[in-house]
Amino acid sequence: MKRAQKKLLLAAAIAALLAGCDGGGVSVEPKTVDNSVNNSVDNSGSGSTENPCATIESTGVQGEYSSGNCYYDTEFVSASNPLNEDLYLSALDDDGAHIFTGSLFVGESYASDTDMEAAGITEGGDGVKLEIQAGATIAFKDNSAFMVVNRGSQVFARGTESAPITFTSETDVLGTAGAEDVSQWGGMVINGFGVTNKCEYTGTVGADDFTLSGECHVAAEGSTDDNTSYYGGDNNADNSGELSYVVVKHTGAEVASGDELNGIAFDAVGNGTVISNLQTYSTYDDGIEFFGGAVDVENYVALYVRDDSIDIDEGYRGSITNALVIQSETDGNHCIEADGIGSYSDATDYSSLIARGLNSRPVIDGLTCIISPQEEGTHDPGAGWRLREGIYPMITNSMIVASFMADETGLEGDNYCLRVESEQTRDEASSGTEVALTSNIFACEDRTKTDEDSFDLETWAVDSGNQFQDISGAVDPTLDSATNFVLLGGTPAMYTVDSDAQVINDDDPTVSTVLDRAYLGALEQDGSDWTKGWTYGLHEGSRAQPLWFE
Repeated sequence: MKRAQKKLLLAAAIAALLAGCDGGGVSVEPKTVDNSVNNSVDNSGSGSTENPCATIESTGVQGEYSSGNCYYDTEFVSASNPLNEDLYLSALDDDGAHIFTGSLFVGESYASDTDMEAAGITEGGDGVKLEIQAGATIAFKDNSAFMVVNRGSQVFARGTESAPITFTSETDVLGTAGAEDVSQWGGMVINGFGVTNKCEYTGTVGADDFTLSGECHVAAEGSTDDNTSYYGGDNNADNSGELSYVVVKHTGAEVASGDELNGIAFDAVGNGTVISNLQTYSTYDDGIEFFGGAVDVENYVALYVRDDSIDIDEGYRGSITNALVIQSETDGNHCIEADGIGSYSDATDYSSLIARGLNSRPVIDGLTCIISPQEEGTHDPGAGWRLREGIYPMITNSMIVASFMADETGLEGDNYCLRVESEQTRDEASSGTEVALTSNIFACEDRTKTDEDSFDLETWAVDSGNQFQDISGAVDPTLDSATNFVLLGGTPAMYTVDSDAQVINDDDPTVSTVLDRAYLGALEQDGSDWTKGWTYGLHEGSRAQPLWFE
């Protein structure tokens, strides 16, 4: 209930900043979430060496213990042989890993209401549960393998600051994966019963009259033959389990023709699911992508993501609080790419869909984006926030810094901080209450980009309480190096300096924090550092290379 109430208050407070306007923000129904799980393990024995690998109790199939790792072949689990009973994976001694030969599918995938009803699957918790002990490592041998948590099933990966849970590749376990190597395995897909605007509904989201029109089974990314899975429904409070202190590394392999997976795809995942202290590291495609649903994320790190670090689509209505995005020096596309409507077409009238709250309405607070304004990485040039296709975002207390290196092509416009290319978004920004960007600082040589010349995006942003730093060439935004631009500090320089030390355009900033937040961005210098102890790649002692701007 605390998480849902926090998001409700956050959205309401942002809406209140738009003086002189009536209207609503994000409607979130309070809930009670019980994601309790026994995370203990009993390693007692008779003194002889026992096989610590997991066992499928119904068949007696057990993983093979070799050289400190547990190996599981497709007889244990795969896409065509999904997990159909509860399973517990313990933390192995000496940093051993649970290594899967094939994919790890948790629960059955259902393509019709009839099949789901026959199986007794109506919401998260009705299916099987995968529980993972703090400190465990889960790895995949082949780059065609990936992990799916199907609707009704749950994953409980509850790490700790000193014992995070890692999902990665066997090459990483063996030490042969490079720091920025990607596509070593597929990635993670979590399917829920939340709302996606790829399905049909009557009524308004959050209202008593809201209901599905027909069935809702959207094929998830990676779906082909035995790998097919589905998501969608009408329950934005659905519970797919918990990911806490979890690191997902070296993902993005093409598991179907033209279909590279993200670090994690949250497919219509409800806000009964708990996501906190999550990192995606060295990812070929997106870091995290939301296809509808309303799951909230608190404390997120994206490091070396080659496409979009945060991708939003299909009516996502959750919140992201405290997020640190750091691109590679030579790669990475958007910090945020956010779409309001799945399968969008400029020729379609979406006014009814938007009026009923079915477009994406994310609430993002405390985001730091350190991007590299390179000309062309794996996908597209490095850039900040791209908002399109009928999205209604609320983004506050955040920053984009693209000045640690010079813009490779100068003022050509592709390494922008802010881009809005949606008529619906522009209209709501100009006259409504449900699009709000305020208390943000933008530091890019290419300030903005828009597809509508009559809409002055920079003027609107400034009038909405944001500020642009003048950038020409490389400008180090740290106190030790800069004179007219000081925003970041610490070691590494990813922490927001105290407001008294900040300098924007050789003067005090005009931007101040809102919503009772003490600082802009994800982390405060000399404040509590929620990234310490569990993340990979940021801090000395737990990384393969220093950050490129150190």
